[in-house]
Amino acid sequence: MPLRLRLVLASMLMLFLELALIRWLGANILHLSYFSNVVLLGSFLGVGLGFLRASRSTRPPLYFVVALAGLALLVRVVPVTIDRSGSDLIFFTSLHTTGPPVWVVLPVVFSCVAVVMAGPGELVARCFAALPRLDAYRWDLVGSLLGVLLFTLISYLRAPSVAWGTIAGGLSVLLLAWPAAGERRSAVVPGVAAAGLVAVLLVESLGAGVSWSPYYKVETLSVRKGTDSLTVVLVNGVPHQNIAPLATRLKFEPQYSLPYQRTDRTTAGDVLVVGAGNGVDVAQALARGATRVDAVEIDPRIQQLGSELNPNRPYADPRVHVHIDDGRAFLQGTDRTFDTVIFALPDSLTLVAGASQIRLESYLFTLESFQAVRRHLRPGGEFAMYNGYRQPWLVGRYANTVQEAFGHQPCIDTIDNLSNAVITVAREPEHQRCGPAPQLDGAAPVTDARPFPYLRTPSLPSLYLWTLLGILAISLVAVRLVGGSIRRMSRYRDLFLLGAAFLLLETRAVTGFALLFGTTWVVNAIVFAGVLVAVLLAVEVTRRLPRPPAAPVAYGLLALSLAVAALVPPGWLLGLPVSQRLVASVVVAFLPIFTANVVFASRFAGTADPTSAFAANLLGAMVGGCLEYTALIIGYPWLIAVAAALYLGAFLTRGGVDPLRS
Repeated sequence: MPLRLRLVLASMLMLFLELALIRWLGANILHLSYFSNVVLLGSFLGVGLGFLRASRSTRPPLYFVVALAGLALLVRVVPVTIDRSGSDLIFFTSLHTTGPPVWVVLPVVFSCVAVVMAGPGELVARCFAALPRLDAYRWDLVGSLLGVLLFTLISYLRAPSVAWGTIAGGLSVLLLAWPAAGERRSAVVPGVAAAGLVAVLLVESLGAGVSWSPYYKVETLSVRKGTDSLTVVLVNGVPHQNIAPLATRLKFEPQYSLPYQRTDRTTAGDVLVVGAGNGVDVAQALARGATRVDAVEIDPRIQQLGSELNPNRPYADPRVHVHIDDGRAFLQGTDRTFDTVIFALPDSLTLVAGASQIRLESYLFTLESFQAVRRHLRPGGEFAMYNGYRQPWLVGRYANTVQEAFGHQPCIDTIDNLSNAVITVAREPEHQRCGPAPQLDGAAPVTDARPFPYLRTPSLPSLYLWTLLGILAISLVAVRLVGGSIRRMSRYRDLFLLGAAFLLLETRAVTGFALLFGTTWVVNAIVFAGVLVAVLLAVEVTRRLPRPPAAPVAYGLLALSLAVAALVPPGWLLGLPVSQRLVASVVVAFLPIFTANVVFASRFAGTADPTSAFAANLLGAMVGGCLEYTALIIGYPWLIAVAAALYLGAFLTRGGVDPLRS
């Protein structure tokens, strides 16, 4: 196989497999979707180990296809639940769960992912060793970009998991059976393992009621509740929604009608429902005389199930206008005002890919979001939100946030217990009709800078701390066993720091775009692709310069771009029209990424041992992924300061001419 084509295919496999593992493992290991960053960290370690192993072994990496098939079989045959308990960090999941401790399951998942990802890393590394430094890097980026685009297409088509396995297994067999010049051909073992992988995923894909959305594995079950029948919708193995006639839902769940009893309005008027889901809240708004309903739902498959299965057929009503979008993004992008705004149980069970603790709905519950709701209410209008919030302090937090945004206390109704609540507030206090209010000691509101409503206080929870320490310990042992002496990479300590800092820049780009344009999978895919394009442009610019820029010049440009990113507040960008916001956000987010990779490319071009150098950079990125969690304490804007400190360390420890190259 031509070497550059081989590098493109191997890099495409590497990125596609990483994204597929994040989605599939999160869908099949109960509650892992709340810790998907662990899979990302395992991918970085695995690829780094692959680069280190490539220079010590000439055998084809057959192990990774076997490990991938074994992991798929193990996960499907042996159910694993990550036990989530505690009151200071809330997870919307089954109320009663059992399973191994988080600090056991997550390191095991991390290690398994690292073993699987080491194989593609090894395939890429051998191409790096045979090509000029920046030429190899550019084709690696092209392949990575193709991997992202391929997985984006699969998400758009809502293809089942067997399609993911077929693509990953097919690329693996192709690369191992069609080697580069001088390498051994091997097709039997990877072929059998790939066939086993496809068989396991085919069984899953043919399961009754199983489908996929861009966010979840979705399952539907028909059950009976007393004399009533309903359809239960599970996402990633957790009961998420029930589909039943409106009368049945109101019999058991009065929260749907309570908001309309706390206002002096006689009809619902123009209604915005955020988290429209299967349509029960939309049906209730129509029953209350809504003249128009804007139904916003982030997950197209959940909304489709509502259209097909909800017996009240709310989405067929001509008064209903469906928007598949992020709720906060819809609020920021519409000029419409409403008589009633409902946040209808918008609780997701997954994180935004590439961000340590941002959930799909995190930016919906900040002070700035509630202020945006108030701006979109007409005089006499009302806002309501309801859910089973799990802990009374979260109800108190939201009540405090509503009070600060609206300037007066909301109505609070609790159902059965203090954590199952309905919070209702009118734009003007004279238009709300409150009953007796419970006494709640709520946490302080959260803001766009620290969008962590489910974390009681700014802190690093012990479950994260112990898990991250375990991951770092495993990584040190693995690097020592696979890569030999760590001294081999010590001369590339600046590249290690560059990798850690770059991961923080990428995280800030992901979270920034999530705030400005929504937490949808489309926005996320565009950001990942944009990051790769910015890096590729940096490599192309560096390749075409007569000589790489001097380190003080390159780092000076990087410092300037970091200063611009730090000084431009997200609130100012939110106030811009969409087209201007897009241009400004691209400059603010991607200029530091571009200049950082000019620094990296200039340094990487002069390395004598490219596989060790790139491995050091990848392992640094893994450490950067651990440092992301500091945002839980300091907030996402301050990650720029952490990245700047790492870049300063890289500048001070930078290598001149590589001693081995000289």
